[in-house]
Formats: sequence, C-alpha cells, structure tokens
Amino acid sequence: MEQAELRHWENKCIQEESARCVAACPLHVDARECCRLLAAGQVDKAWAVLAKTMPLPGVLARACDEPCKSACVRGDRGGPIEMGALERFLADNAKAVNPPRPLPSNRKSVAVLGGGLAGLCAAWEMGRRGFSVTLYCSAPSISFSLPEGVLEKELESLTKLGVTLVTGQEPTADLLEAQLEERDAVFVDGDAVSLGLMAFGEPDELTLGTARHGLFACTPGTESPVFRAAAGRRAANSVLRFTQGVSMVTSRELEGPYPTRLFTSLEGIEPTPPVPAKGGYDAAKAREEAARCLQCECMECVKGCVYLKHYKHYPKVYVRRIYNNESIVKGTRQANRMINSCMLCGLCETVCPEDFSMAEVCLDARRFMIGKGTMPPSAHEFALRDMAFADGDRCALARHAPGTSASDYVFFPGCQLAATSPDGVERAYADLRARLGNVGLMLRCCGAPAQWSGREALFGESLAELKADWEGLGSPHIIAACPSCMKLLREAMPQAEIVSHWSILSALGLPESAEAGGTLAVNDPCAAREDGSLRADVRSLLGQLGVSVVEPRYTGGLTQCCGYGGLLAEVDPDLAEAAARARTEGVDEDYVTYCAMCREMIARTGRRAVHLYDLLYPSEGMGGARPVTGHSARRENRVRLRETLLRGLWGEESGVRAEDWESVAVEFSEQGAAAMESRRILKSDVQKVLLQAERSGRHLVHAETGRFLASFRPVVVTYWVEYEKRDGSHLVHNAWSHRMHIKGGQP
Repeated sequence: MEQAELRHWENKCIQEESARCVAACPLHVDARECCRLLAAGQVDKAWAVLAKTMPLPGVLARACDEPCKSACVRGDRGGPIEMGALERFLADNAKAVNPPRPLPSNRKSVAVLGGGLAGLCAAWEMGRRGFSVTLYCSAPSISFSLPEGVLEKELESLTKLGVTLVTGQEPTADLLEAQLEERDAVFVDGDAVSLGLMAFGEPDELTLGTARHGLFACTPGTESPVFRAAAGRRAANSVLRFTQGVSMVTSRELEGPYPTRLFTSLEGIEPTPPVPAKGGYDAAKAREEAARCLQCECMECVKGCVYLKHYKHYPKVYVRRIYNNESIVKGTRQANRMINSCMLCGLCETVCPEDFSMAEVCLDARRFMIGKGTMPPSAHEFALRDMAFADGDRCALARHAPGTSASDYVFFPGCQLAATSPDGVERAYADLRARLGNVGLMLRCCGAPAQWSGREALFGESLAELKADWEGLGSPHIIAACPSCMKLLREAMPQAEIVSHWSILSALGLPESAEAGGTLAVNDPCAAREDGSLRADVRSLLGQLGVSVVEPRYTGGLTQCCGYGGLLAEVDPDLAEAAARARTEGVDEDYVTYCAMCREMIARTGRRAVHLYDLLYPSEGMGGARPVTGHSARRENRVRLRETLLRGLWGEESGVRAEDWESVAVEFSEQGAAAMESRRILKSDVQKVLLQAERSGRHLVHAETGRFLASFRPVVVTYWVEYEKRDGSHLVHNAWSHRMHIKGGQP
C-alpha cells in the first residue's frame, strides 16, 4: 500500500471527524467530551475540557451564546443540549484551573490596542504562544454583566501568561504609529477602538490583515461573544504566521465554524426534552442534561460487524495498522491475524456513508502478503487443501445428463452443498433433469477459497479448469445453487449465463417432494446482499411452501456474514463462532437459509437451522435436526456423491484407486473427535499416522494407560495421535499437529 492509497482510505473513514457541535463552535469547544464527563459526575474534569479550549474561560463560559445548539444532532430527538446552562454551572461550581503554561519566548513583540473581548482573547492566545504582548486600553470592557470578581480574575490569569496591561490610555492614531515602529505586529480590536480614526482600510476577512505591513484588525459588528473571541484567536493565528514568515492563507479552513462529515444515526433514539434551565442547574439537573448528549460518532460499520468490533477500533485505525504491517522488513507482523480475519462480506461498505470497504483493503493486503511471501502458511492451508480435494479426481465431475450428448443447462451445486447435503444435491439434480431435460452436472469448487486467501495465481488456475469443464459441455447455462458460487462466477465469467436454482424453481414451481414449513427466520447469505432478485425468489419459494417468514434486524441488503466468509472460520474459529451467534441474535424462531455454510455455522451455535433443500428435497427425519457436518464427513460426502451418481446414472465406477491408508480401521472417542474437529485434523490424517506406525513400528507407549502415541509428517505438518488398539481397530483418544520439524524425527 502506497502512502497516497493510505491517505485515500483514511480520508474515507469519518469516525474521527468533528462532532457537529465542535465544528459549529468558532472556538471548537469539545462540548461532546464535556457532556460525557459531566454526565459521569466529573465536574472538575469537564471544566478543564472547557478551559483548555476557551480563552478567558470564566468570562466566556458565562457569556456563551451557544452557536452549537443549531447544529446539535439531539435537536431532532427532543431538543438540543442546553450547553450554555451547562457551561455556567461548571463556571460556578468547578474547581478553578490555572491558565495554560505559555510556550518559551519566541522573542517577538506584539501590541494589542483595545480591551474588548476580541482584544483580550487575542492577547491571551498570543501570550500562551510565547509572544511578548502589551495591551493598551482605557479599561477592559465587556458588554455583558458578570458576577463580581470574574473579569478581574481572568485579567490576573492574563498577566500570568506574560501579557502587560496598560490601562487608562486611550488608543490613538499616534499610539498605533508608535507601536508599528517598535513592535513586530499590532492588533486593533475594532469593538473597542474606532477604526475610522486609524485610517488603514478594511481588514481582510480571512487573515484580518490590513494595507499596513504588520497591522491586523477586526471590524466591529457581531453581537456574539463567542465569535468576538474567535476573531481574537484568528488575529493571533495570523500574527504567528506573519512573524514566522509563512503563508497567511494556506490551511485555514478549520478556523472558525466549518462543515463536518461525521454521521450519527438516530435510529432507536427516543425523544427526550431538555431539562429546564430556568434559574440555572444544580448538580443533579446538570448531570441529567449532560446525559442527553448522544456522544455523536459514526461507527456504523462496527455496529453490525463482529470482526470490526473485536479489534476495538474502526477502519481508519485498521488501515494504518495494515499499512504499517506491510512496511515491516524484518520483525513481527502484528496485523496478520486481523488482515486474515475479515469476512470480505462488504457490509461495512454498504452501511458506511463514505463507502469504506474493509473487504477491499484486507483482500489487497492478503494479495500483497502472498506476493511478498509474508503470508503465514498456516492461515488458509486447511481450506486450500479442502478446495484441492473438491477439485481432485475423487470428487470432481463434469458430465452431460445420462443418455445425452449435449446440455442446455449444467447444474453447479458447489462443493460445500455437495459436502453437507449430498442427498439433497442428488434429488435436486434428478428434479432438474425431470423438468428441464438436458441438464448436465459439474461437481467441483468455484475457487472461492483461493480468491478469499489472496492467491490470485491459484484462483486463476482453478477458474481455468472450471472454464475448461464448462466449455467441454458446450458452454451451457449454469444453474448455481450456492450464492457465493453464483456471485463469484458472474464476476469471473461474464461470458457465461448464470441463473440461480431458486430462480428456476420459482418459475417451475415446487418439486413434488417439497414439505410445508411453519414459521422460520430467513437468513440471507452475505453473497446475496446485492442480489435483490435472488432474495425475492427465495421468499417466493418460502411463500409457496407456506412458510411464515420472520426477518432478522440485519437482513436483505444489510445481511451479516455467518462467520465462514473470507475464511474467518479457518483463521479464528472463536471469532467465527461469535459472528454466527451474532447472526442469530434477536430472533427466537428456527432459521432457514440457502447457503450451505450459513446453515452449518448457525447450527454450530446450537440453533436449529435448515437449508432450503431440506424443505424442497427432504431426507427422512432430518430437517432442522440435521447435525453439523464434520470436516472429515464433508470429504466423505463428496466422494460418496460422485460414486453414487456415476454408478446410478452413468453405470460407471469411480475409477479412482483406493489408498493404502483407507483400509486402516479407526474409531474415535468423544474427546478425540472433538479435538480433531477443532484442530482441523481429518480422519484420513489419523489413518495415515496409524498406517505409518504399523509399518515402521515407531511409536511410544504410556506406561500407565497402555495407550500408544505415534506421529507422521506427510508433507509440512506433523500429526500426533494417541490411541489404543481394540479388536482389529484403533480407538483414537486425542490428536494434534504442529509445523515444527523435530531433529532426529521423521524427515
């Protein structure tokens, strides 16, 4: 990622944009943080927030005319925050704070003529920035009433900043000329001094500069104390630039009020009227009013994504981490797991007001890591091995319908539907042949694991093989049963006509085997988020089935990922389970979905869930009670489906020679099966270990339990199996694996 790309993505995330109240305030007082602290009862800290930003805080807090109120988002839900009343409460009740410590002297001398609010604030700002400031006035003049002693106390603070007050001297043209000769710059407060007497023309609106070199001034006008104070700050900023010899106009867009892009949703916010402020607030009422503040932020993407929430920040922070991760030459890349955990579902882009796509950022980062050779080999290996198996001789198949030599359509159920519902796939194919005629069959993976893992070369190879099979069948229309397959193939093979199985069934009507349903919550796969016609076809079928549909909060165009997308389930199984649980929140009904892995992930949480095939092509006594399909069972189901179809439809045997390890009889204890499932260890891996142990005689024996412990390293992963021999079979109690190569062990 180049720096320009980093800046592009950082700019898209608006979470760090100013709240509307802060942007509307010409002094940029952090009203949001002030309210947060005050609502928590931290009165002194809330006052410190105000005093940090406000010049002459004791004066301005009591005189604030609340320009923030017109911008307050809470205004649409009961009324804006009574910020002025809260400021007055803090000014009267909080512990006094010292003025800011001035910066070291910059050896520049400035005069301020006029003791109005603009002049006093300009002196305050320049004093804290290290200027030597002298303020000339007949007397400091504030056009509003203040409690006794308040102004005097703030003038005392002004002197602590190094400002010299010269009172009793009326600013005149002669004084101005003298100061211009002696000082590096002069500021004239137009509220306290007649600019007509000075004869220097109208000051510039942006810089407050005049035709005289080194002379700055503000014109009299606004009644707003806050805007008068802001004029003094603007003058101080200009004097600083002038004395430093830098541009007077560059990058001043954020001085004074400015627009903000921050979006804050009001969904679910109940209208609450302001706490009456007549007579001022006591502590309880001040806390109550401060608690009305919405603490404006965006976080729209984080609200709906377990992945973004898990890492406890937001995309602007994440993209910076990813950039830093890519920049590491030597050392630990801390963001690898975060990069590989994105589900690539795109919900963040859908809900973001600025279309920020973490999916795009993370997928590009994965591709970069692959290209640089920094992708951990363990991150996606299991899924890629599974993809290779699905595309191998034991599972893959591309045939015309039996007894035909051409295909108008080809049924493409996808590797996961074949793995989890082989009987449903077999019945679906029979139904399509019966009603459409020349429907061929393709069993293989669409290549999604390769694409999701960022391995573009591998994805290209997989897609080329798929296209060759498809073209070998005459390039027929593809009937896809998996939403992810359909989305990927439409993007990768624009020349192909691809239609969903659900669209075909919606037009043809229900198969004879279909069973009526009751009330079910529909789960839209994330791959269907942008396919409204697909979602409509599914709901049409559910309607024909008599299913009463319940829509979860995140559904349709806002549907969440189940936790399998982007290979999250392989990278961080716990986070994937959390995503699946989040997907089921807020709904009590059983689920129906039309994605094989959505069904599996939801079922893993303990919730009853059916695939639409379970209603259209049901198996006896299964449906919502169908157990989760284990990793080994998925492979066995694919193999069995191919063998069953070849034998039953084409009268052929599989033609694949059985491996030696397949003859090893093995059983699993409950603990052993659970360990294998969580550690992604297959039955075939265990059988290979056991065969190696039998042939080599290399194993350990536990002295107390009599159990055997053996290992085998077929390629790069070493598998360990703890087992006992029982009646010609092996009972496995535990299994684990690692990538270390043990010196003196197997080569």
